[in-house]
Amino acid sequence: MTLVAEKVKGAVGGVVVTPSSQGLAAFKRPDCAAAIWHRRPRPEFQAWIDGLQPENLPNGRVILHRSAFRAALTELCDIAKTPPCREREQLINDATTQAAVFADLMETQYLRLRLQAVTTNACRKFHIDAVTARLVCTYRGIGTQYGVSNDRSDPERIFTVPTGAPVLLRGTLWPATPARGLRHRSPPIEGTGETRLVLVIDPITDPEDA
Repeated sequence: MTLVAEKVKGAVGGVVVTPSSQGLAAFKRPDCAAAIWHRRPRPEFQAWIDGLQPENLPNGRVILHRSAFRAALTELCDIAKTPPCREREQLINDATTQAAVFADLMETQYLRLRLQAVTTNACRKFHIDAVTARLVCTYRGIGTQYGVSNDRSDPERIFTVPTGAPVLLRGTLWPATPARGLRHRSPPIEGTGETRLVLVIDPITDPEDA
């Protein structure tokens, strides 16, 4: 997928926003609760993925070695009958690149891949995931929403990750407590007719125990 990096202002405290994948290294800083690779897809790619029938969006969940990521994505597209074209290859290439960047950052060889077409209000409550860290990228529809809340109530200010921009989030299993009470959710869309396509990647230490 061809992308355009953008600069953004006004990010909430504890969230690093970077126009490049190299800037995601800030995710490991003690004061960082999340990092966003701020970018947007080219209009032709977005028009293609937005125009796909929901049943043709790839869906699946699998634990795999990082070297098998591209093949798994290709198989999920084949199963969903995602039409072969340049944009499909761009989707596969982009998700594979994100997996490689994340695996390098987390120093892991194994990943949990979840690619999901979402039409409901699942995960609509603000929360912190029970993982060490997680990468989320919304390819279609409204992106992940986040904000700061120290008493488990909804944040007063809610921010939305741009469509096509990966966000790295610390979970409850991160060695240190996530900074600044940052919580996130999937935006509530049930009843709107919207279908989101969300890529989720988790690091796996031991695939036999996962």
